Amino acid sequence: MRGTVPGLRSPHPLVHRLPAVYGDDDFLRRFLSALDEVLAPVLLTLDNLPAHLHPRTAPEDFLAWLAGWVAAEVDQDRPVTQRRAVVSGAVVRHRLRGTVAGLAAAVRLETGVDPEITESGGTGWSAEPGGPLPGSGRPWVRVRLRVADPARFDRARLERLVAAEVPAHVAYRLEILPDGAGGEPS
Repeated sequence: MRGTVPGLRSPHPLVHRLPAVYGDDDFLRRFLSALDEVLAPVLLTLDNLPAHLHPRTAPEDFLAWLAGWVAAEVDQDRPVTQRRAVVSGAVVRHRLRGTVAGLAAAVRLETGVDPEITESGGTGWSAEPGGPLPGSGRPWVRVRLRVADPARFDRARLERLVAAEVPAHVAYRLEILPDGAGGEPS
């Protein structure tokens, strides 16, 4: 987090808050200027608190802190614009988590590519408890990315992302194909 910032001037110097009779005391002026140096970052942070708490305007060192507030994982190796986007959209993505739209948004944010997502689907209802589950077999989802250079993508990272986004009981398959590849991959 933040500490002292050398040379940062206080927006509210303490010496100006004293009664005039103490204003000429050299020791007191030096003592208060040392306190001003320590308090300046605190006062300036409080003065700019709304900007510090918004992902688009927060200082870079606050992004990880804000990410913790909204339960978003930010990778410090990513560009700051991408980290800001992750924190900004975290609440909406939490609401969409486990859905096709949420999975597509997560993959798009990570790769910059719109994925093709196919799923087994299946819904149903029964007036009696213990009725048969909809669909046949285990539910599944397939995420297909068509990109110019498949080797450019970290497959293990994308596998972890998809595994975290789909419901635990849903099987998934990730396919990263070169542009123009058609049909089912072998």
